[in-house]
Amino acid sequence: MRYSFAELEQVSTWLLEQAAGFSLICFEADLGTGKTTLIKSILKTLGSEDTISSPSFGLVNEYKTGDGKPVYHFDFYRINSPEEAIDIGWFEYLDSGGLCLVEWPEKLGNLLDKEPYLLVKIRIEDGLRQIQLEENGV
Repeated sequence: MRYSFAELEQVSTWLLEQAAGFSLICFEADLGTGKTTLIKSILKTLGSEDTISSPSFGLVNEYKTGDGKPVYHFDFYRINSPEEAIDIGWFEYLDSGGLCLVEWPEKLGNLLDKEPYLLVKIRIEDGLRQIQLEENGV
């Protein structure tokens, strides 16, 4: 799917439809490609009224959907090893039942090997974002 920022609301709705059944959605893209912006739009689509920001320094932010369900937004750009994710409670978050949205999943190494997730790859082509989805159903 190709989209512009003006189409984020529609893209977020489409992406959530594609992610049905997944509690873990990972976002892979170059720096500045729009991962956080897309995640903010997804949270708004889920009815969150929270102030949404990048968790770059805290690694994880917690939000609530419109019906009070937790959503965890991770940004692992600054971690140096998968153990840092374990130290903040990575597995506890996964087991919480909340939706987990992960930026920079490649920093997790083999921690994703046994987890079902939807991978959202974002690239920029001709001024538009291009999304490619891959399922890891384990």
